[in-house]
Amino acid sequence: MDLTIASILTLDGVTNGAVYALLALATVLVFAVTRVIFIPQGEFVAYGALTLALLQLGQVPGTVWLLLVLALVAAVLDALAGLRRGLPAGSVLAGALKGLVLPLVVVGVAWWAAPRQLPLLLQSLLTLAIVTPLGPLVYRLAYEKVADATVLVLLIVSVGVHFALTGLGLVFFGAEGFRNPSFWDTRFSAGPLTLSGQTLIIFMASIALIVGLFLFFERTLRGKALRATAVNRLGARLMGISTSGAGKLSFGLAAFIGALSGLLIGPTTTMFYDSGFLIGLKGFVAAIFGALSSYPAAALGAVFVGLIESFGSFWASAFKEVIVFTLIIPVLLWRSFQHGHHDEEE
Repeated sequence: MDLTIASILTLDGVTNGAVYALLALATVLVFAVTRVIFIPQGEFVAYGALTLALLQLGQVPGTVWLLLVLALVAAVLDALAGLRRGLPAGSVLAGALKGLVLPLVVVGVAWWAAPRQLPLLLQSLLTLAIVTPLGPLVYRLAYEKVADATVLVLLIVSVGVHFALTGLGLVFFGAEGFRNPSFWDTRFSAGPLTLSGQTLIIFMASIALIVGLFLFFERTLRGKALRATAVNRLGARLMGISTSGAGKLSFGLAAFIGALSGLLIGPTTTMFYDSGFLIGLKGFVAAIFGALSSYPAAALGAVFVGLIESFGSFWASAFKEVIVFTLIIPVLLWRSFQHGHHDEEE
């Protein structure tokens, strides 16, 4: 290895680390607000990349029908819950229809736009509009009823949701892989390095999203409500903050970040229906560096994971995944010795 190769590997590692940082932030956000270790985070990455791929082929992606079905099931459950509480039938029907407006609009636009081969940017926006609402719906159907259960129960639910979404991905997209076109084909030379336009877009999008999340949590009422829920769920509930609404919002942000990450890495690697699992797991490894609570530590851990993966692929490409996931062991041991044993809070 010489300086040129080391520079190339560093650039590749930092680029991957930027994407892992987004996934790590989403993992920390969901866990802080809902105590859910969100294993299906990677599935939203795959759904984002593959939904765009099918739109590129002029086909209506299966995620459109998944969105419609989940929205219908959620509307029926909400209506039944309203009737059990004794609410007027008119208000129950209005509430159910209100929840169906956005999914129906998205489904209609997708059905109209798929065969028309819209520009890549518009297809990307449509992909985000399709995948992002899946997050709150997954929370509503899979997690809301067990929101106060132990972390272990929530983890088991996450494993089930992961397998369900992976299986649906195989049904929707098939076993073949897809690679999306680049958003910017220009290349820039900087000494021994060659920067692609897609790499710059990954950096800019990651920085913009991190800054946007910071401003959201610091300057908006909803962001402060999420922070309050993360600090003390019971206290937030006593202050009038809906923990259910906070959970749906956090899952929506996680789905948006996952779908955006899929759009960013789609042009750089071939994506399969199950590719998101390993990608999301690397984001989880990065989140472990922040103890699932610190956003800056998770972001730095993501860059470190990206660098380890890049240099590991050079020295031992067959074991690069093993090297990355083995990083969890010393981090967990260090945190265990640092904090000792505490009984789980009821």
